[in-house]
Amino acid sequence: MIKVNPYLNFNGDCEKAFNFYKLVFGGKFTALQRFKDIPKSEQPMPKKEGERIMHIALPIGKDILIMGSDISETMGMKLKLGNNMYISLHPDSKKEAERLFNKLSTDGKVEMPFQKMFWGAYFSSFTDKFGIQWMINYESK
Repeated sequence: MIKVNPYLNFNGDCEKAFNFYKLVFGGKFTALQRFKDIPKSEQPMPKKEGERIMHIALPIGKDILIMGSDISETMGMKLKLGNNMYISLHPDSKKEAERLFNKLSTDGKVEMPFQKMFWGAYFSSFTDKFGIQWMINYESK
């Protein structure tokens, strides 16, 4: 089974927004990582961006999460209307994740190729040929 979750981008106010969403929906964050948590060997991060949210997740229903992050100008990101939301897919096999990446990214623009990430999952992000932004995250169980 595949899970689909909205993924929201912010420009420095992700934590404030998600604290608001937590008041609305209740519950607890299932993930909260800051850019300063990235291993130094992966991506040097200036102090001014260290406290920004790299990834946050809040359950809002059975098997539904809203997830988000702040943009990082150091990593070449710019927030503009249209790039503040992704469709995040969570397939249940690496093979299905690769298939989705290969098909959906055809004739699109790959932001991050499908690869093993420091948090242990295989991940990719891209914009399809119609301008829709996608993330694929496969975590082996």
